[in-house]
Amino acid sequence: MARSEVVTRFAPSPTGFLHIGGARTALFNWLFARHHGGRFLLRIEDTDRQRSTPEAIDAIFDGLNWLGLQGDEEPVFQFARAARHAEVAQMLLDSGNAYRCYTSPEELTAMREAQRAASQPVRYDGRWRDRDPSEAPAGVDPVIRLRAPQTGSTEIADAVQGEVTFQNDQLDDLILLRADGTPTYMLSVVVDDHDMNVSHVIRGDDHLVNAARQSLIYQALGWDVPVFAHIPLIHGADGAKLSKRHGALGVDAYREMGYLPEAVLNYLVRLGWAHGDDEIFSMEQAIEWFGLEAIGRGASRFDFAKLESLNGHYLREGDNARLTGLVTERLGISGDADAVARINGLMDGLKERAKTVIELADSAAFLVASRPLSMNAKAAKLVDGDAKGVLAGVHAALAALQSWDAESTDAAVRAYAESNELKLGKVAQPLRAALTGSNMSPGIFDVLVALGREESLARIGDCL
Repeated sequence: MARSEVVTRFAPSPTGFLHIGGARTALFNWLFARHHGGRFLLRIEDTDRQRSTPEAIDAIFDGLNWLGLQGDEEPVFQFARAARHAEVAQMLLDSGNAYRCYTSPEELTAMREAQRAASQPVRYDGRWRDRDPSEAPAGVDPVIRLRAPQTGSTEIADAVQGEVTFQNDQLDDLILLRADGTPTYMLSVVVDDHDMNVSHVIRGDDHLVNAARQSLIYQALGWDVPVFAHIPLIHGADGAKLSKRHGALGVDAYREMGYLPEAVLNYLVRLGWAHGDDEIFSMEQAIEWFGLEAIGRGASRFDFAKLESLNGHYLREGDNARLTGLVTERLGISGDADAVARINGLMDGLKERAKTVIELADSAAFLVASRPLSMNAKAAKLVDGDAKGVLAGVHAALAALQSWDAESTDAAVRAYAESNELKLGKVAQPLRAALTGSNMSPGIFDVLVALGREESLARIGDCL
């Protein structure tokens, strides 16, 4: 019987940062739940106690919070539910759907070596499947194995991959409880998904075989099997498996590289899912449009150039006060009210050229730089030689102004250029270099206003 409410989950293992592929999986689950008015849940699969760390758990939550993908309930921690998992294993034992296996590690090793020597698939051969427990050797703690069907097939009606069939003789009697009584991943996932009322399991297609094994556990327990949707993994732009050089980084790294969360979300949702030719859209639109049927079966390719271009769009459309906050935080001057005001005043011009917050901060740094400015090579040439005379003249013209705004500074500079029969560029370029230390900047009259009279005149004077 199908569940009436849509419930999805994102269930990372806390053995490292929130991988960009994991972020996409979380996003797809979040969007699907939102589209159907359901719930999106988080589960930390921390049963690997050696590799699970508090730092990794914090990094996962931090990344999800930055992207706005919070769960609708308190997160579930899998390790804390070990007693419930063991209880279900006992239920399977009581119903005859599981059995105790006393095969020693040495016997398992010998069995596998013999299978390899005979060119057979390496899997447990079921030697304790039908043996009487009274034959158990002394001093051996058993594992509990699922009594899986040995004939026929298991079909997965995958919402992305379509009908996928696995022959049961290829799926051996998997371990449910280890000899020390701890549950295995396969059992824990099934029990947790059932108890959390998960209706749709949306995850990477590297879990497709796991879906067949987990379906057998569901069936043995008489529980509803959720809808499976296995999404293709992300590859690099060259088609190879995603690695660090392609962008297989933690979400925190994208924040440090100056990407906005809305740009990352927009980019990730288009990695493997499409809505016609739409490239740029809000999360509200994505929620309205999202469906599993539009997820492709082929691997998608991560392209930094496309992400950067998309980020540039969101910077240009971004709220100036918010961007100023990001820039001043990056420059370490959030508490300097004058610096914040300068940057905010020039943000319209600054954000036009930037593609990342790092570029935005770099382009704004001249506004809060100490005098005398350091200059790039091109700027240094622009204020040398004959340009010093031009700067002296424009300094005098600007110093004579009664008011200091874009219109009055514009008029003064143009009047100086005309009276000296100079093209405006011959005046504006050295002026730009003197004010910013660069040969490129937002509009020069906006720069004059942002810096203010005293600072502008002082910077021009430094070049004289």
